[in-house]
Amino acid sequence: MAKRIQFSAHGGPGVLEYVDFTPRDPSLNEVQVENRAIGINYIDTYFRSGLYSPPSLPSGLGTEAAGVVSKVGANVKHVKVGDRVVYAQSALGAYSERHNVPEEKVALLPDDISFEQAAASFLKGLTVYYLLRQTYEIKPGETFLFHAAAGGVGLIACQWARALGAKLIGTVGTAGKAEIARQAGAWATINYRTEDIAQRVLELTHEEKVSVVYDSVGKDTWEASLNCLKRRGLMVSFGNASGPVTGVNLGILNQKGSLYVTRPSLFSYITNRQELEHASKELFALIASGAINVDVPDSQKFALEDAQAAHQALESRQTHGSSLLIPGL
Repeated sequence: MAKRIQFSAHGGPGVLEYVDFTPRDPSLNEVQVENRAIGINYIDTYFRSGLYSPPSLPSGLGTEAAGVVSKVGANVKHVKVGDRVVYAQSALGAYSERHNVPEEKVALLPDDISFEQAAASFLKGLTVYYLLRQTYEIKPGETFLFHAAAGGVGLIACQWARALGAKLIGTVGTAGKAEIARQAGAWATINYRTEDIAQRVLELTHEEKVSVVYDSVGKDTWEASLNCLKRRGLMVSFGNASGPVTGVNLGILNQKGSLYVTRPSLFSYITNRQELEHASKELFALIASGAINVDVPDSQKFALEDAQAAHQALESRQTHGSSLLIPGL
């Protein structure tokens, strides 16, 4: 027997249940991971609330964790019992003491990176990797806009931009979060509660605007993001924290300068073991060198059974950076 978090109906954090379950043995191409640290991501709230639908209910939750391999399937070739691993693209159910994951979805974890660092950074770090390195390749010296710069993805983006020698303009909701983003590497910040985003971007770029905007907020920032783009600029909409963008009139892209829009996801960029190894190698190198710091404050580490409180903190915007569930805490 083991413990996990599940939900039997959609709704607020209160639908999350801490229950016993019997982990099944891994199938031919799976490994079973004894989770030591579990990543909490905003997308988890979408599955819980019903914005995204799980395959069936009751359902587990979460796709990211780091731990030790405890069992392997018969066809597993690259991973063995006792290996330290991290994963971010599992089937729902990572909010658990043990979870079965396809071998091609786990990455071997270097000894100089802790379980907590790995679980706090893997999904978010891989997201920043595909955004800044593949969806639109940020060049040294380039200025761009990144929303929610003090969030888990945002703080890694700030640090990655600094490592690239680029100028990230980050939006934040408080003066305190602005300072956190600047310390992480943001070149400039915009408080969206007190400043006009598009007007401030104009001022910061000397009327030139930016070639790319990375937007995980969605509905509330859609038009402001478009207004920050140069002619033929790219709007990268990769999240819906304020709700999904709906009812888009494509003519507005023409009116604002023949703009481009994409709605990418990690699952379209990392589709096999080779792509996972390439991306994780670059991320791990930046963490090991100190260019990216993903240490999680104690106030944002929650026991597995406290998943409700963890989601409440995340959705109330009380957190900055990453938060974790720790089995046995």
